[in-house]
Amino acid sequence: MPDISTSLALLTSPAILFFFVGALAAFVRSDLTIPEPVAKALSLYLMFCIGFKGGVEARAAGLSGDFLLAGAIGIALSALMPLVAFIILKRFSKLDRPTLCALAATYGSVSVVTFAAGQQHLAALGLPSGGYMAAVLALMETPAILTALVLLNGAGRGEPGRRRTILREVFVGAAMIMLLGSFLVGLVSGSAGMAKLELFVGPLFQGALCFFLLDIGLIAARRLMEGGRKLTPVVVGFAVGFPLLSAAIALGLARLAGLEVGNAALLTILAGSASYIAVPAAMRLAAPQADAGVYVTASLAITFPFNLTVGIVLYTAAATWLWA
Repeated sequence: MPDISTSLALLTSPAILFFFVGALAAFVRSDLTIPEPVAKALSLYLMFCIGFKGGVEARAAGLSGDFLLAGAIGIALSALMPLVAFIILKRFSKLDRPTLCALAATYGSVSVVTFAAGQQHLAALGLPSGGYMAAVLALMETPAILTALVLLNGAGRGEPGRRRTILREVFVGAAMIMLLGSFLVGLVSGSAGMAKLELFVGPLFQGALCFFLLDIGLIAARRLMEGGRKLTPVVVGFAVGFPLLSAAIALGLARLAGLEVGNAALLTILAGSASYIAVPAAMRLAAPQADAGVYVTASLAITFPFNLTVGIVLYTAAATWLWA
C-alpha cells in the first residue's frame, strides 16, 4: 500500500506545483492570465494526446473483456450517479432545480485533467493501466449530461429545438470528437503512428499539462474568491463527500468485475472526478438560469484540488489494498 512518499511525489510533480503557482497568483491578485484561445488549444492538445496514446495501447492489447466491463461500468456510473446526486441535493439543499440538475451532471461526468494526473501517478507507482481507459473516459462524459437533461425537462423545462441543439453539442462537441477521434487514429495507426508522433504525444505532453494546470489554478482560485459565498456548507460537503461515494461504488464494481488493479484504480479516479469543461458548456445551453457560481466553483475550486492533493492517492491506495 502506498505510503506518504507517494502523496509527496504527486504533490511535488511539476504539473501539480504549477497548479498551486496559478492559485497563488490569483490569490495575490496578479495580472497573470492565459488567453482563452491558448487555454482551449491546450485542452484540445491534452485530449488529443490522451486519446491517441490510448488507441495505440488498446491496439497493442487487443479488444478485451476488461475493456467491455470497464466501459459498461463507466457508462452505468455516469448515467445513474446524477440521479443519486439529485436525490441527495434535493433533500438537503435549497438549490433551484436548474442549478441542482447542473450540479448533478457535473458530478456524474468526468475530468480529463484528473484522468491525466491519475495516469501519471499510476505510472510513477509502476501500476500499468489499459490504453482503452481513454475510451472509457470519453464514454463517461456524455451519459451524465443526458440524465441531467431528463431531470431538467421532466419538470417541463426546455424547448424541443433547444434540446436538439444540446444533444448535438454533447455528441459532436469538441471534447467528444477529439477524444474519440484521436483514439480511433491511434487504434488504426498503432505503433507505426506512435513512432511518428512520439515526441508530440510524449515529452511535450508534460509541458502542456503544466501550462494547462497553471491556468486551471488561476481559474479555480478566482472562482473561489468570486463565488465562495454561494458555496453553502451543504454544497461544500457534497463537493468532497459525493466523489468519495462515487469512487467507492466504482471500486466495488471494479472488484466484482475482476478488473486489473491499474484499470480499477483509474476507473475509481474517474468516478471520483467532476466535470468543469463538458458539463458547463452543455448547461450553458440547457439551463442558462443555473448558477455557474455554484456548480462550476464546486467542481473546479473544491473537488479538483481535493483530488489532486488527496483523492488520487487515496483511490489508488484503496485499489492496491483491496487487490493485495
